[in-house]
Amino acid sequence: MHVQIVLFDGFDPLDVIAPYEVLYAGGTASAGTVNVELVSAEGSREVISGTGGLALRATATLDPHRAGVILIPGASGRVGEPGEVPDQAVGEGEWRQDEFIPVLLGRTLTTELPALLAAAMANPEVTVAAVCGGSLVLAMAGLLENRYATTHHLGLDMLDATGVHAVDARVVDDGDLVTGAGVTSGLDLGLYLLEREVGPRIAHAVEKLFAHERRGTVWSRRGPEPASL
Repeated sequence: MHVQIVLFDGFDPLDVIAPYEVLYAGGTASAGTVNVELVSAEGSREVISGTGGLALRATATLDPHRAGVILIPGASGRVGEPGEVPDQAVGEGEWRQDEFIPVLLGRTLTTELPALLAAAMANPEVTVAAVCGGSLVLAMAGLLENRYATTHHLGLDMLDATGVHAVDARVVDDGDLVTGAGVTSGLDLGLYLLEREVGPRIAHAVEKLFAHERRGTVWSRRGPEPASL
């Protein structure tokens, strides 16, 4: 299983590093069955996160035609108070590390990323995954209408407003779309992808290595709909 984790300006480092480490360890535990790389819509470059100027290097351009998993993180920045208006003083193509998270996520729509993600969503050999605000990137690009997905609890209403069936769960499996909630859910998303794509024994070995037990039940549409409790 080849995994491409997407970097964009202002990304949240934990959304990237948590699943990266889990999936990389899964590759070691499975004798190379899983391999992971960091990519961007623009190709090989240093990408600055929204947390303290921490930078990671994308080593290649996102390839929507390559079979495997493509994972989109969220952004790190200001949450803002209700009714607070974002400062638009920055110039075109520029961004601040204290920028509002919705602004950082929305800025991805001005890049080549939406077109690449649309091609990935249309590829039957690709599973698209997202952590936290990564689901909102997909939703704002118009790629999740009538799909089931989750995001950080503060963004569930925004997800629902884009025509997505927002689910308040830690990990949601909607077939070729797998999404995780808040930032630390990237660990659980990575472990679930290992279990689903490689096997539970590999996922369990990585879970033990990281001393982290996956939380919650993965939500999917399988089984009967529950009655009111």
